[in-house]
Amino acid sequence: MEFFITFLPFLMFACLVPLLFSGFPIAFILGGVGLAFWGLAVLMGIENPNSFFLVVSRIFGGVVNKQILVAIPMFIFMGTMMERSGIARDLLNTLQLMTRRVPGGLALSVTLLGVILAATTGIIGASVVMMTLMALPVMLERGYNKPLATGTIAASGTLGILLPPSIMLVVMADLLGTSAGGLFLAAVIPSLMLAGFYLIYIFARTSLNASLAPALVADPDAPPLTVGMVFRSFLPPLLLIAAVLGSIFGGFATPTEASGVGAFGALVLARVRGELRYTVLREVVERSTLTTTMLFGLFVGATAFSYVFALLGGHDQILHIIQSTGTGGWAVLLVLMIAVFLLGFFFDWIEITLIILPVFAPIIAHLDFGGHLPDPGLTTMWFAILMAVNLQTSFLTPPFGFALFYMKGAAGSMVELKDIYRGIIPFVLLQLLGLLAILIWPEIALWLPANSR
Repeated sequence: MEFFITFLPFLMFACLVPLLFSGFPIAFILGGVGLAFWGLAVLMGIENPNSFFLVVSRIFGGVVNKQILVAIPMFIFMGTMMERSGIARDLLNTLQLMTRRVPGGLALSVTLLGVILAATTGIIGASVVMMTLMALPVMLERGYNKPLATGTIAASGTLGILLPPSIMLVVMADLLGTSAGGLFLAAVIPSLMLAGFYLIYIFARTSLNASLAPALVADPDAPPLTVGMVFRSFLPPLLLIAAVLGSIFGGFATPTEASGVGAFGALVLARVRGELRYTVLREVVERSTLTTTMLFGLFVGATAFSYVFALLGGHDQILHIIQSTGTGGWAVLLVLMIAVFLLGFFFDWIEITLIILPVFAPIIAHLDFGGHLPDPGLTTMWFAILMAVNLQTSFLTPPFGFALFYMKGAAGSMVELKDIYRGIIPFVLLQLLGLLAILIWPEIALWLPANSR
C-alpha cells in the first residue's frame, strides 16, 4: 500500500495519456483525472476531504482572478480584427514588388509577411489560412515548387506563437509566475533568428535551383512600386506593433494594458480602411469569444490536474528520483525537450504547456547547469523560451500539426497533403537548429532581459 501511495502521482499521468487520445475534450480530461485521483486519495485516507476547497481556491486564484489573462481575449480580438481589415493583402502585394528581382522573391515576401503578421496578430490559424488564400495560388501560378511553397507558408505562419505579443508567452508567464514583458523580451531575438534561418534557406535553395521559384515576369499593367505604396502598406501594422510592444518594452504599460491598446488600435485601423461594419464586428466578437472560452476551459482543467499532482507529492517524488539517481540538470532538460518534441506530433501547444510547465518548471528552477547561464536567476525564463521554440514545431509536425490542417483546408485541391508534409521537413529541422543554438548559447534568449534591468 505504501508503494502504491508513493507512486500515486505518476499513475495520474498513466491514466491521462491514453485518455488524451480518446477524442474527449481535453479540459474535461485534465480536470476529471485530477478530481478522480483526489477522490481516490480521500478514500485511501491520505487526503482530507476539505482539501477539495483548496483545488477550487487554486482555480479561482490561478485562473479566474488573474489580471494578466485578460490580455488573451484582447490579443485574440486584435488578431481577428486585423485579419479582416485587408492589411495583409496590401503588404504582400508591396513585398512582391520589392523582392521581384531576388531569387525566390515571393517566398521571401511570404516569410517577411509572416513576421509582420506574427507581431500584429499572433493567431496561427488566421495567419496560415490568410497567407494560404492570398499567396499559394500566386506561387503555384508562377510555377513554384509545391513543397517549397507550402513549407514556406506553414512555417512563416507559425512565427506568431513565439514572436511577441504571443498568447503562448502570456500563458507561460502566468504558469511560471514570471513577467510576461520579460518573456516577450526574451523571445524577440530567438523568433527573429528563426525567421532569418527561413530567409537564408529559401534564398540559398532558390539560388542553387532557380526552377523551384521562377522569377516574376514583368506585368505592364501592374502599378509601379512607389514610396507612397510602401508607406501606406507598412505604416498601419508598424503603428500597431509600436503601440503594443513599444508600450510594453518602454515600461509605459503592462501586457494586459497593451492588449487593450492593441484591440482598440485594430478597431481604429479597420474603421480607417472602411471595414468596420456590424457584420464584421459581430463575426470578430463571436470568433474571439469561442477561442477564449476554449482556452480558459483548458486552464481550469489543467489547474485542477497540476494542483492535485502537487497535493499528492508529485514534485517531491520527481526531485527525489533525480537526486537519488545522480542525474544532472542537463540530462533532465534534454529528456524533457525530447519528450515535448515527441508530444508535439500528437498534441497542440496549449495541452503540452498546461501539462508540462506546472509539473516540471519548479524542478528545472532548482537544477544546476554548471554556470552555463549568465545569471542563474534567469533559468526559468531560459526554460520557457526553450519550451516555446520547441512547441512551435508542434504546429508543423505530422500527423496532427494544426498548421498543416489549416493550410490543407484553405488550399483545397491545389496541393496534396503529401506536398505539405514534404515541404515542412526542412523548416522543422531549422527550428530544431534554433532550439540547439539557444541550448548552447542561452544569451540568445537572455541578453535582452538581462540588459533591460
